[in-house]
Amino acid sequence: MAFEVLTRTPSLPMPGGGSTWARWQALSALGARDLCLVKLLEAHYDAQAILQELGGDPPRPGQLWAVWAAEPPGVTLEFAPQDHLSGHLSGEKAWCSGASLVSHALLTATHDDARLLCRMAMDRTRLDYDDSRWQAVGMARISSGTLRLRRAPAERVGAPGAYLARPGFWHGGAGIAACWHGGAVGVAQRLRRDARIGRNPHAAAHLGAVDVALAAASALLKDTARRIDQRPHDPHREAVTRLRACVAQVATEVVERTGRALGAGPLCTEGDHAQRCADLLIFIRQSHAETDLQWLGEAAARREDCPWTL
Repeated sequence: MAFEVLTRTPSLPMPGGGSTWARWQALSALGARDLCLVKLLEAHYDAQAILQELGGDPPRPGQLWAVWAAEPPGVTLEFAPQDHLSGHLSGEKAWCSGASLVSHALLTATHDDARLLCRMAMDRTRLDYDDSRWQAVGMARISSGTLRLRRAPAERVGAPGAYLARPGFWHGGAGIAACWHGGAVGVAQRLRRDARIGRNPHAAAHLGAVDVALAAASALLKDTARRIDQRPHDPHREAVTRLRACVAQVATEVVERTGRALGAGPLCTEGDHAQRCADLLIFIRQSHAETDLQWLGEAAARREDCPWTL
């Protein structure tokens, strides 16, 4: 399915290129259709943007790329250079979503205490993929296991530290929020089309609250896209962090209100709806939750002016 979508839509507008809103509209539409699919494809489209921003060769037709940058404690991946760009990767990489499906990947690694971004073809003779601990019901079709590499050929992309330093790191993080928004729209559609809306005032009230929440999230997505396109060299960290926190909160509210309005029936008897809710609740855990809220609160407190004045 992912390759079929890529064949029809091999690329999206690059973030910060003047059509960020169109990019996010496409990601949201994919998210409303299938959250596992959009998680896989968003990473591919993010890899395209990263390679363009850091001067790397773009993905070729027929390739499906991932981006793996998680670095939990105790899990290390080392890059051993051979020449200016080429070398080998050895060690472990955690949270490698879709490792059994993709053809290539961008991975963060270390060399001499520097953080590097590397590109690698998925040579199955040089790696093992262990997803035995992946027991999630949500996002079950796209496991996030641990990759173990043994001198896997790779190339460095960009300068040390460039992956995090570039403005596109934050722009890409905002694109994830567009995927969450699409998943929430998919859940809300089940509520909107239910016959109970016309005869149960409580169900109608829940739908009204969902309408308010999704409209606010949509407006914030559009405003953030406009800001990024107006100043593409600015990371817009505060705006992106606020956007992700808002959409994650809205997605949680949509799932909760839809369940309260419709009861257990759809969650127990409608596989597509139940899976979409489960997928969305796992996907939004990619949010940093209270850590982001703390950062936003401290940023708001430091400002001399009131941050919410129109």
